[in-house]
Amino acid sequence: MMQVAVAAPIVGWESFYVIVGSSAAALTGLQFVVITLIADARRRGGPAEIAAFGTPTVVHFCAALFVSALLSAPWPTLHGPRLTLLAGGAAGLCYTAIVLRRALRQRGYEPVFEDWLWHTILPAVAYGALLGAAAFMSRGVLLMLFVTAAAVLLLLYIGIHNAWDTVTFLAVDQPRPADAAGANDRPAA
Repeated sequence: MMQVAVAAPIVGWESFYVIVGSSAAALTGLQFVVITLIADARRRGGPAEIAAFGTPTVVHFCAALFVSALLSAPWPTLHGPRLTLLAGGAAGLCYTAIVLRRALRQRGYEPVFEDWLWHTILPAVAYGALLGAAAFMSRGVLLMLFVTAAAVLLLLYIGIHNAWDTVTFLAVDQPRPADAAGANDRPAA
């Protein structure tokens, strides 16, 4: 009976995590389309820029999917998900530091404040919230489940923003290479 009472707070979140997890999985697939667009565009930038600005988007979507799956599993107690969230939050913070280092080292794009906000600051907030929620879950399960949900939604929105930002940068902000522009301007025979 005690196990049922401990796991009961998570049961109420099942629909939320099905929606968020499904969205994260679908958006992960769409990010592959974005990366394909980048490759087909043949514009400046390369592996260093993708590692700094593209790959983290997939990681954030996958983190949202992972937490959604984790909290949708039929855990008998909160001990397992709590430890996993602790590890995931810590890993996410470490990964955000790696992204920061990659963004500082790449030379194909000059990040502006919005880039730092969406690629390093907000992810650190989200992963820090996961870590904090897991650390303090024993003090207030319901509040910490809301903090976890907010962190997962933030990761999802970060991914959506960053994917959109990449596509609009390619479509609007980046000039076309001269040879590609000339080929598209020729009338059909």
